[in-house]
Amino acid sequence: MLFERPTDDILYDALISRDAAYEGFAWAAVKTTGVFCRLTCPARKPKRENTTFYGTIAECMEAGFRPCSRCRPLVKFGETDPVVTKLVEALDADPFRRWSEDDVIAAGIDPSTARRAFKRRFGLSFLEMARLRRMGKAADVLNEGASVIDAQLDAGFESGSGFRSAVTKMFGEAPAKLRGKNLLRADWIETPIGPMIAIADSHALHILEFAERKALPAEIRRLQAATGSSIVMGRHAPIDQMESELKAYFAGEDTSFSTRIAGHGTPFQRQVWDALRKIPSGEIRSYGALAANMNLPSSTRAVAGANGANQIAIVIPCHRVIASDGSLTGYGGGLWRKRWLLEHERRMVAKT
Repeated sequence: MLFERPTDDILYDALISRDAAYEGFAWAAVKTTGVFCRLTCPARKPKRENTTFYGTIAECMEAGFRPCSRCRPLVKFGETDPVVTKLVEALDADPFRRWSEDDVIAAGIDPSTARRAFKRRFGLSFLEMARLRRMGKAADVLNEGASVIDAQLDAGFESGSGFRSAVTKMFGEAPAKLRGKNLLRADWIETPIGPMIAIADSHALHILEFAERKALPAEIRRLQAATGSSIVMGRHAPIDQMESELKAYFAGEDTSFSTRIAGHGTPFQRQVWDALRKIPSGEIRSYGALAANMNLPSSTRAVAGANGANQIAIVIPCHRVIASDGSLTGYGGGLWRKRWLLEHERRMVAKT
């Protein structure tokens, strides 16, 4: 985080007043009920001595607290934060506009409030997100063979040097070199347990990861090196298909995925990932059992390594593999998500 965490006294005051400015900045865990809540929760307020504050949902769940059924802290953030919802809708309606703080103020929103809301949810500010959308448009124009000056004006840059600097920083290429270059597209997919980033070309999905996964930046660099492609904000059809399939999965309606996945990884890694997809929903395997099922009983460590190298979360269900003693280990999206996914799938299977 780029902002210092407020003191617990400030957070408690925010909880009492249901101050939306701190929404998502911290969560309130109530010792007497065992639940954790948003700071805007409408439920009866706990006493100060019974309230503990955590900076992440993961910390709440790892401390043994369950999500509140009133404020539903696991549902997607945009449904309950009017700042995020309003600005995202405005950006979707006019993605190529050169947005400024004055535009945010004109929408009746304090820029610092908007900045906090977007940073804590997406890891970048609204204005940074808007710039990415403009840059994606510029890349499209260049890719279609337009001149650099046309792309510059379409992206809203008055300064040619500023435009070239921004493009080079974003995509690692000078603007003229983007012309005709293969482009991957990246976009957010909201889920009940946090945003995921999906990266795809027009044919297949390359990456699907929870946004805060520590290995994500390295995965993106490897992908760019392997494909020789630049990445811009936007969508190809596989991202839309994956979003629809994830929606059905989280709604408990369907556990199957048919979105085409790009063929990354070594032959051994792909063999492990195929084995992971054969584990039925609602079931788990140990690393040793998975290796044995593959007729590789002496390769448990190698299987575990391939499991950790998976960059298509949920669809290639590495969360279904646990330690031999039954403990949850090794999930890049966070152990609390692994626990959540396993419980979600157990309930889905129980309903059938």
